[in-house]
Amino acid sequence: MRWIDLGTQDAPLLLFGGPYSNLYALDALLEAGARAGIPTARMICTGDVVAYGAAPGETVARIRAAGCTVIAGNVERQLGAGEGDCGCGFSPGSTCDRLSAGWFAHADAAVSAEDRAWMADLPGMAVFRHQGARYAVIHGGARDVSRFIWECDAEEVFAEELAAIAEMVGPVDGVIAGHAGLPFVRQVGGATWINAGVIGMPPHDGAPATRFAVLEHGRARIERLDYDHAGARAAMVAAGLTQGYDRALETGYWPSEDVLPAVLRVATSDRG
Repeated sequence: MRWIDLGTQDAPLLLFGGPYSNLYALDALLEAGARAGIPTARMICTGDVVAYGAAPGETVARIRAAGCTVIAGNVERQLGAGEGDCGCGFSPGSTCDRLSAGWFAHADAAVSAEDRAWMADLPGMAVFRHQGARYAVIHGGARDVSRFIWECDAEEVFAEELAAIAEMVGPVDGVIAGHAGLPFVRQVGGATWINAGVIGMPPHDGAPATRFAVLEHGRARIERLDYDHAGARAAMVAAGLTQGYDRALETGYWPSEDVLPAVLRVATSDRG
């Protein structure tokens, strides 16, 4: 795995994952950063720039022009290598696996050869120092880019990842990750694990707002991102992306829960 060292970053950092081809959400995030006085050079994306949404090419162009640091997600690796599926880690035959075929075909047709070369060259990990602590940025897992890591996972899961990261880049005090789509901050094994969430899809909580994180004064906080979700959904419908993720932008609920641990699933009766 290629990794990069971002040096010392003591000023506030904006951390985000999964733009997911949702140009409306990415533009809202860049505006939120500007309002907070955080330049794009201090924004770090945990990957999956491209996924469910209507504007894969435009979203890649916007994030490249902005100059944010981007870590390779599973989708970037797959598209960069010319593979035929998203490599998301969904169980074969699951609802998530079947639904991914539609949006991946749309993304595969939309990204250019230049975009694919950019994706193929993205680092798999970044490290930096912030307020005296050392952090690593990954997508899913250190050795498995599509590994889902949830807040409710056993401490052994986090310990395994921290050990793998230490083998690759040396010990760290914190990890910034994405992929799973649900944001959280958890203290584990003497380190802080920060999942910044994703901006392109709501965190399965019944509201359309998405999430990002800010690392400031040595602490991470999860922030809410409001954006024109109705416009994003309309763009998906116009593009024929109506497998259920379009509705999720408005309802706040994913079209399938089969990727989620049982404790994180929402009973149908509890959905408004």
